[in-house]
Amino acid sequence: MAGAMLCLLVTAGSAQALTAQPVGGGFVEPIYVTSDPSNPDRLLVVERGGSIALVQNGEVRPFADIHQLVSTENEQGLLSIALSPDFDLSGRFFLFYTGDEGEIHVGEMVAFGNSAPAGTLRDVIPPIPHPTFKNHYGGQLQFGPDGALFISTGDGGGGDDQQHNAQKPGSQLGKILRVFPNQTSVSVPEVWSLGLRNPFRFSFDRLTGDLWIGDVGQEKKEEVDFAAAPTPAGLNYGWNCYEGSLKGPFDDEGCVGSEPSDFVFPVFEYDNPGSGCAAVIGGYLARGPQLGDLYGRYLYGDLCVGDVRSFSPAAPFLTDRFEGLHVENLNSFGEDSCGRLYAVSGNGPVYRLVGPQTATCGNPLQATALSPSFVRVRALRRKVKRHRRGLINAWVSPCKGRQGDPVTLWRGRRKLGTRRLDKVCSARFRPRIDRRSTFRVTVNADDAYVAAISRRLTLKPLRRHQR
Repeated sequence: MAGAMLCLLVTAGSAQALTAQPVGGGFVEPIYVTSDPSNPDRLLVVERGGSIALVQNGEVRPFADIHQLVSTENEQGLLSIALSPDFDLSGRFFLFYTGDEGEIHVGEMVAFGNSAPAGTLRDVIPPIPHPTFKNHYGGQLQFGPDGALFISTGDGGGGDDQQHNAQKPGSQLGKILRVFPNQTSVSVPEVWSLGLRNPFRFSFDRLTGDLWIGDVGQEKKEEVDFAAAPTPAGLNYGWNCYEGSLKGPFDDEGCVGSEPSDFVFPVFEYDNPGSGCAAVIGGYLARGPQLGDLYGRYLYGDLCVGDVRSFSPAAPFLTDRFEGLHVENLNSFGEDSCGRLYAVSGNGPVYRLVGPQTATCGNPLQATALSPSFVRVRALRRKVKRHRRGLINAWVSPCKGRQGDPVTLWRGRRKLGTRRLDKVCSARFRPRIDRRSTFRVTVNADDAYVAAISRRLTLKPLRRHQR
């Protein structure tokens, strides 16, 4: 994924060391692990070759197999899955894999009981061409706090982003994409974030909804990027104008004439001096039981080094430390629906990370602390007479206990105003339309629900000759 021998800060180890407990066994090139949303003891282990194994009560059994459709050359393969939040009812789950021509597929399968027939596989977005190089695919799928499916893609491979994808808003490579999968047809995802090189692993903080991205560097820096919830669209993380906090290798489209303020710089980075191997493996904000003083810290590692490390989001560089665990060929971290954390070795083992405390998982919905929240938005008319006011309606769900909660309207990144939800959890806004404007509506987190952000809504002023 990247060349260079890793140099890490030498810091004190964790005061309460983690231990690694093997989960199941006999996996072939495991690359990701997750769980049933309502049963954290029902784990799904993704194997790069195209198979998924179900692990429950110590037993490992086949769950799904699409190996005949998956190319595994270089960094290709079945790279991750994401289970629909309503998986127990619908059986739907989503897969990120590479096809015969190296193209990126995001597919859907439907499980019946303890297996998913290969015949249920279908694409949910149009395949993304990736024709030239066989590296930098990204590879992560995660459902966000808004219920959308988020997808990470690499810049197309090679060095210096030779194909100039990361800074192109019209390219789907070098991005975080977002889509609400249609159950019957393909949907074109929107570009949510750009300026990424190879965001192999990203995650959402299960408590706050904040977004954390591990973006693999080239020769100088490995970086961890961040977006506070509600995660805004359009953030540019800088590649290849910058590599981490340093000037990047190429004056690409979008770099010339730009200012540092146009980009979002890493919250954490470490040196990659350019000889050997280094590739950051992004992890999770620790929120689960049995983690001791790791709770509230961001867990990460490196493919080539294998040390499990963490830092506090309040002071990443000052608090970076080794957690006393080494995982050879570290491919990924994972999180189950209880919040327990896992580490995956591409050599075969999958481990649950356990702290010094004795704790049980309990009800996964209780362990999650906050439930998903959704904001939907609609305009009475998409075209409004210039300098007149449009009418925008917002609805928030679930509705129970939300009456009176504040909802905020945004034009781009500018806050326009806040309204309170009525008895049916809706709110109205009347912004003045002087020019073509794109709006979003957000709702804050509370003691029951995570923060959420709506889709984009564009209103246009009528031309003078129109009536």
